[in-house]
Amino acid sequence: MTSTLNRSIRPLPFSRFFAEQSPAVASFLRGMLGYHEAEECLQETFIAALRAYDRFDGNDPRAWVLAIARRKAIDSHRAGRRRPQPSDEADALAATPDPGLDAEIWAEVSALPEKQRAALLLRYALDLRYREIGAVLGCSEPAARRSAHEGISKLRNRREQKEVA
Repeated sequence: MTSTLNRSIRPLPFSRFFAEQSPAVASFLRGMLGYHEAEECLQETFIAALRAYDRFDGNDPRAWVLAIARRKAIDSHRAGRRRPQPSDEADALAATPDPGLDAEIWAEVSALPEKQRAALLLRYALDLRYREIGAVLGCSEPAARRSAHEGISKLRNRREQKEVA
């Protein structure tokens, strides 16, 4: 009997999928959560992906696993509100998704609302198209574009306010 799922693309073996996707997921999570939380969330993301991998249709694997990572980041952030948080400036700089990127800018990005922060990380740190960003964020392509635009506008306004002060 044939499977009820129509699999147009056969998923990669999970080990290869992990090797190909983990750098992008790690970068995204560092930008969303900071270095220390990102490491734990990365593990949780791929455990969840492994559990759901037999149901994955193979279409757009990066968007699929980044959507899982985003949900794990939201869960981690919510859980973090219930724990005491260290107030360390170095932790703000650890939110840089990639060591080669400007830590000061990414520290400012980390202060944005979650959807705007995620849209900017996905677009500028991971170079995803807005269609893919929409798939990760669970919204349309125009809504993803709007989230990124609003995030950039807030960053510009903050920069302008700092220059005036």
